[in-house]
Amino acid sequence: MEFDQLRHFTRVAELGNFTKAAAAVGLSQPALSRSIARLEDELGQPVLERQTRRATLTDAGRLLLDRARRILFLVDDAKAEIRDDGRTGRIRVGAIPTIAPYLLPRFLWEFRRSSPDATVIVQEDATEDLLRKLADGEVDVALLARPVKAKHPRIEDLFEEELLLVMSADNPLRAKTRPRMADIESLPFVLLGEAHCLTDQILGFCRHNAVHPVSVERTSQLATVQELVALNHGVSMIPAMARALDSSDRRVYRSMAGARPTRRIVMAWNPDRFQSRLVEEFKQQLRNHAANEPPMAKPTRPTRDH
Repeated sequence: MEFDQLRHFTRVAELGNFTKAAAAVGLSQPALSRSIARLEDELGQPVLERQTRRATLTDAGRLLLDRARRILFLVDDAKAEIRDDGRTGRIRVGAIPTIAPYLLPRFLWEFRRSSPDATVIVQEDATEDLLRKLADGEVDVALLARPVKAKHPRIEDLFEEELLLVMSADNPLRAKTRPRMADIESLPFVLLGEAHCLTDQILGFCRHNAVHPVSVERTSQLATVQELVALNHGVSMIPAMARALDSSDRRVYRSMAGARPTRRIVMAWNPDRFQSRLVEEFKQQLRNHAANEPPMAKPTRPTRDH
C-alpha cells in the first residue's frame, strides 16, 4: 500500500467523483482508476462503488478513509517538521469573505517583506467550510469572526471592530451625526446571505435593541451590499475595515448612538497539527499587525479558547 494510493483514494472519497479527483491530484482519470484498482487488489475487496457520475464508499472504504486520513496526517506533519527551517515553506491561510479583501492585502505585503522565501496561499470561504479545512489540515490559520461554533480549533481574539451604519448619500438620515436605533427600525435593510456570519451579527444586534429589520435584498458580496445601498435599496451595517477602503462619495457612514454594534475578529488554528516556525512567525506578525493597525477598531487583550 503506497501513500499516493491513499491520497488518491481520499480525494475520490471527498469529492465523490473520479473526474474531479483526477484533476485535483494532477492525474488522468484512467491513471487514477488504476491506482484505486491496485489498492483494492491489495486489500482484496472494493473500497468504492462506481456509479455513472458518482463514487460512494463501501463499508471497507469507510473504514479505510478514517485510517488513511490518520496515516497521511502523520506523514505530512513528519515531513513538515523535518523540513522546517523557519524561512521557507507554505502557509495556507483561510479567511471569511468579509475579512479577506480588507485585512489581508496590506498584512501579506508586510509579511512578504520580512519572509520573502515563504509562499502564502489564501483561501476565502465561509466559516463552516474553513473550520472543516482546519480540522482536515487543508488550512494552517484561519481568520474568522465570533461566535465560532467548534470545539477543536484553538481560537485567539485579535481585535474588536465596529459595524457602521451605511446609507446612500442623499438619505435624509445623513444629517444625524449619531443615528439611533429608532431612526432605522422602519428602514429596509440590504444584507449578505444567510451563510455569512456578519448577517447574524447585524440581526442579533438589532433584535437585542428590539428592532426587527426588513431585509429587501440578499447578496453574497459585501461590495454588492455597498452598491445596492448607494442605489437607495436600503441601509446596512458594514465592518469598519471595509469602510476604510471605500472612497466613494455615493455612500455615507455613521456610528450608532449608544452601544455600538461590533464584531470580534479571531485567529484560529488546529492545535493537533504541527505548526512550523514559519507559521508561528506568521501568527505573531498577525497579532502585531492587529494590535498596531486595527482598521477603525479597538485591539482586544489576546485571549484563547482551548
